[in-house]
Amino acid sequence: MNSANPIFFAMGIGLCLAAVSILLFSTIGLGNHRIALSRRRPAAEENQSLLTRVADSAVSFVDSKVSRNARFGAKESLEQAGLRIRPADFILLLCCIGVTASLIGFVSSGFLLGLLLLGSTPLGAVAFLKILASRRRAKFEDQLGDTLQMLAGGLRAGHSLLRSVDAVAQEAESPTAEEFARLVNETRLGRDLKDSMLDAARRLKSEDFDWTGQAIEIHREVGGDLAEVLDHVGETIRERAEIKGQVQSLSAEGKLSAYILIALPVGMFLFLSAANPAYMGALYSNVLGWAMLGGSAVLLALGSWWLSRVVKIKF
Repeated sequence: MNSANPIFFAMGIGLCLAAVSILLFSTIGLGNHRIALSRRRPAAEENQSLLTRVADSAVSFVDSKVSRNARFGAKESLEQAGLRIRPADFILLLCCIGVTASLIGFVSSGFLLGLLLLGSTPLGAVAFLKILASRRRAKFEDQLGDTLQMLAGGLRAGHSLLRSVDAVAQEAESPTAEEFARLVNETRLGRDLKDSMLDAARRLKSEDFDWTGQAIEIHREVGGDLAEVLDHVGETIRERAEIKGQVQSLSAEGKLSAYILIALPVGMFLFLSAANPAYMGALYSNVLGWAMLGGSAVLLALGSWWLSRVVKIKF
């Protein structure tokens, strides 16, 4: 057999499984947001395809057996990342990705790589959700000053607070529009606006928005000009954002140095493993080599944690 055939075989398996994953994901995603046929036309009978029935069965099984006890893909983490998908759908999609990656690793390099890719899939999913949540949170923080200015302008124009919140939900950009639309919907269902705002602040981990909710609640108790209060809160938030930008610019050099110091040993290890496998093979042939690898990983993890604490400045 030609040496290139296993590579093409692995690529073929990966493409086929990726196609199946995309079909499952698209079928699940389209089925979540559409209105059931029984509600639109009660007398009509809905004919589902085999793929739709298989996907629905898989989602139901994951929802009842796995998603309630899973530590990743929880509803709260998906909401923080801004993903409009059910936990069962996310876990099922993650299973498809993990199986695809493990089969590609098994065919291309053996059982160890396949097992490694399968085990790293949940870790990659958790990291992916955290990155999306942090980006969404930072974007919301950047928009908060303009949001408070829009609220104050609506109050000065004679609108009520809830009407001003609704205007922000319609005119602001994402994710502010999504969060304020949720505030409006929860308030219309009977929930107090203060509780909804505090819940949004907790979900977004935004101290500034928590201040906004507290300022609105204090105004509801003691009265006064809420527009002026929001102007003062918005000015304070903009000053904090300016100071935060200065701190980030001053600590950028330290962060870059930390990234280089962390990536340098990993990059050298991968380069030497690819350039001279026999030279690095001594680490895998005896107990001392494995102990050195384990000690290096522990020291690298400790150094990474220490550098992350040094370059992260709280104020």
